[in-house]
Amino acid sequence: MSDEQQNAVVLIVDDIPDTLALLHDALVESGYTVLVANNGQKALQISQKVLPDIILLDAVMPEMNGFDVCRSIKNDLNTRHIPVIFMTGLTESEHVVEGFSAGGIDYVTKPLSPVEVLARLNTHLKNSRVLNQTQGALDAFGQAAIAVLPQTSKVIWQTPLARELLEKYTMDSNSLAIKMPDAFDDWVRRLKSSGKKRLQPFIIQLPTGKLIFNPSDINSDEQWLIILREESETAQIEALKALFKLTKRESEVLHWIIMGKTDKSIGEILGTSPRTVSKHTEHIYIKLGVETRTAAASLASSKLRSRA
Repeated sequence: MSDEQQNAVVLIVDDIPDTLALLHDALVESGYTVLVANNGQKALQISQKVLPDIILLDAVMPEMNGFDVCRSIKNDLNTRHIPVIFMTGLTESEHVVEGFSAGGIDYVTKPLSPVEVLARLNTHLKNSRVLNQTQGALDAFGQAAIAVLPQTSKVIWQTPLARELLEKYTMDSNSLAIKMPDAFDDWVRRLKSSGKKRLQPFIIQLPTGKLIFNPSDINSDEQWLIILREESETAQIEALKALFKLTKRESEVLHWIIMGKTDKSIGEILGTSPRTVSKHTEHIYIKLGVETRTAAASLASSKLRSRA
């Protein structure tokens, strides 16, 4: 039994009892824990309650087809990370495209070969677990990152900080949901067609700042890791505070020093006296290990660039 199989929970969704029995027996014998559902609604209930590691999903079922089931899974924050492999006898290109558009990562055609299904499961489970470990590490370090399906440009998970930034920059005021701009889809397609060469970052610009998307790990054909970074007055002040262990007011003063403002101007902006600004500046010099205003601005700017 491989690491991928041990303790892995597979949900099989199909309205044909013979298919369920065939796959159930093959997967149990291979060491998987197997759950079954014979319709779309039951599949959604199980997915939300149990959170299986991967789902084998029949594309054509009565009442609720597999494409709609997959879309529901991917629209739920609690289940969108679960890999979905479609099982279908439909090999026409439009159905394959619909499966990927719904959020599926792969498909197998009927009549099914248990050996092929097991091979696909092993591969996708391994990739999924690596990505889940990556997400856990990014969460722990407070990194803003998203995972994207390169076939569809769909965001399938995001760290808490990334979600905050996406809500700030992409929230649809009508539906109160995150809606990525069409230009993001174009950027992912160009990145994919360019042989995964690094393109210019994707940027969402607002009057209050800009959100920058930088490819981090785009070697997989299944999921890409994109790092998000905000550039705004507030974001820079917070970054300076963290980088140099400054107080909030010291980081505000340093921000305006970088912008070339005098003590008098900074005092007017912050609503304090030039003398108080000068005191904060002295503390900043000590914490940065510099002696002049120019050196402080140069060091801080360099650190901000390297952090990006």
